[in-house]
Amino acid sequence: MTLHGADGAGGADALLTVLELIARQAPPAHVEAVLDDARLAGLDGDGLVRLERAVELAGRVHAGRERDARREAALTTLTDTARDLTFSYDLDSLLRVITRRARRLLGLDLVYVTLRAPHGACYVHSTEGSRVGADRAGGPRLAPGLKIVEGYGLGGAVQLHGEPVWTPDYLADERFAPSGSLDAGVHAPAFDEAAEAALRAEGVHAMMAAPLRSGDTVIGALHGADRRVRDHTSEEVGLLAALADLAALAVDKAGLLDRTRAEVSELERDSSRVRTSLTRMRHVSETHGRIMNLVLSGGDLCNVAKAAADALDATVTIRDPGGRCLAAAGDIPDLDEEAVAKASLDAHARRRPVLADDDTWVAPVIAGSEDLGGLVVRAASGLTGEDERLLELAAQAVAFLLLMRRSTAVAEGPVRDELLDDLIADPPHAPQQIAQRTRRLGVDLRKPHVLVVARPEGGEQGRAVVWASSYAYRLSGLKTVQGGCIVLLLPGIDASAAAKAVAAELSPLLGHPVSVAAAGPGWSPDGVGRMYQEAGRCLDAMSALGGTGSAASVQDLGFLGLLLSDDHDVEGFVESAIGPVLDYDAERFTDLTRTLEAYFASGGSPTNAAEALHVHPNTVSRRLERIGELLGPEWQKPGQVLEVQLALRLQRTREVLAQGRAAADPSRPQPPQDRTP
Repeated sequence: MTLHGADGAGGADALLTVLELIARQAPPAHVEAVLDDARLAGLDGDGLVRLERAVELAGRVHAGRERDARREAALTTLTDTARDLTFSYDLDSLLRVITRRARRLLGLDLVYVTLRAPHGACYVHSTEGSRVGADRAGGPRLAPGLKIVEGYGLGGAVQLHGEPVWTPDYLADERFAPSGSLDAGVHAPAFDEAAEAALRAEGVHAMMAAPLRSGDTVIGALHGADRRVRDHTSEEVGLLAALADLAALAVDKAGLLDRTRAEVSELERDSSRVRTSLTRMRHVSETHGRIMNLVLSGGDLCNVAKAAADALDATVTIRDPGGRCLAAAGDIPDLDEEAVAKASLDAHARRRPVLADDDTWVAPVIAGSEDLGGLVVRAASGLTGEDERLLELAAQAVAFLLLMRRSTAVAEGPVRDELLDDLIADPPHAPQQIAQRTRRLGVDLRKPHVLVVARPEGGEQGRAVVWASSYAYRLSGLKTVQGGCIVLLLPGIDASAAAKAVAAELSPLLGHPVSVAAAGPGWSPDGVGRMYQEAGRCLDAMSALGGTGSAASVQDLGFLGLLLSDDHDVEGFVESAIGPVLDYDAERFTDLTRTLEAYFASGGSPTNAAEALHVHPNTVSRRLERIGELLGPEWQKPGQVLEVQLALRLQRTREVLAQGRAAADPSRPQPPQDRTP
């Protein structure tokens, strides 16, 4: 660019050129070149002064434009950062964004964020621009997780004043030395050797820090540092403070998000618990419905126990007030009966299930104030609250079923009594009518059954009759009263066990002895009258023998039972008295039976028996020992000796009769002959 002359026209041209350069936003060097050219062209005086002033103003315009550009860039960065905060970043991601943009926007070498820990100390959370991984000696590094003593350095000053703090050379600034003071002796800075070593390793000099505020509380600081000594402008400090505010907002947002997530998680857990509870309640309701349907459709206690056991995934036993088992679904081994008894009392007092031991529960079966028994439940996996409610409902269903059975027994009592009266009548009623009536009442006399006669020895008979009605209905049997005695026809094959079971329940109930006799089993309605006669004779025999208050069957009376029985089961009597000896002889070809006969024939003398058998007395002694092993240690006591002798006589008579039949009919097989030792 050439300026002509040194007059005013040349100065005007230069001024116009400066304006054109300003309009084109030319670099300041181009404007400075116009001034240099004017001087070379000889411009002086007022023209040069005006041109110099124009160049100065042009520099100010350019500086203003740069400031505006920086402000615009800063605002853009702040806007972008604020927008990023609306995204669903976690705290680490948000603070990394802020440190990265602060470093780029302010042209800093190092930016990091410190946050206050709950106990008061600070720690480095995020860094940007750190160049030291770790020194060779394994010293501290300015990295996330580095703990900083409370009150140390610029962060401590920010925490104290709540305002931005800066220094052109931190490591040389006496205000931050351990002996220095930020506030005319009011504040003595803390010293942190590890943090100091980390900053020295980074080589920082110029530093500034701005507070992160949450309300009126300073929760941390945003630090910016250069690795050279320089001053910070107010714009840089203000921009760092603005970014610190955004960082604090990020921390608050992250905390809010964490709390929101925690609340959502808790709501989800609550919702899951509610859904689980509703599912369990639905399960309880459905299971209770199934159990009640079983009860109403005529199901028995065994079905109810099994349904409850399946629902609770447990073993269930239903007991009566005396602790006797009425029905069970599975076995409960090693049951502590004492603990169960105590828990049962507690359960009836509280009217709810009670834990007897680690995995055994007792639930009361109650109707009003009446104790009907209880449920004993063993659940290896324990019971939830819903399971306890289901256990209560199952106990209520059992109580309802027991009351129904009692009501049914009372309602059908006269009809059932009349049927048993007709079965034991002499002469019996028409068999066809009897069969129809038994089918209507659900009694199958084609299956084995026994007849029990119980005579209460004193007291009122009414309670015994009520109990007998319930007992007979519970066991699907029949009951009647004849001559002051309770007569029961019950399913089963063991008359002796039936008699003892009746005595075990009825005697404690009445509080005085009960004499019980039984006969059977039988397999048809025709034999009921015969069994009744046998049981009556057995009861009379027990009284005559001083057995009042005891329980026995015809089979229990030995040879007396043989005499009392109508069928005179000789073979059964012989088998029960000396069957083991007969079997031993048959299997080993020995002669214990003849030894017994010789022993009794000689008056119980082993020596005389040995002479009769032509054997040594020691042989007889050994045989008698073997007989004792077979018949039991009490076989020589008077009662059993009598039965053994009678059985030997009957067996010998049977053999003689069998030989006679064989002689008359040669086609019959010959019985075995006696063998001498």
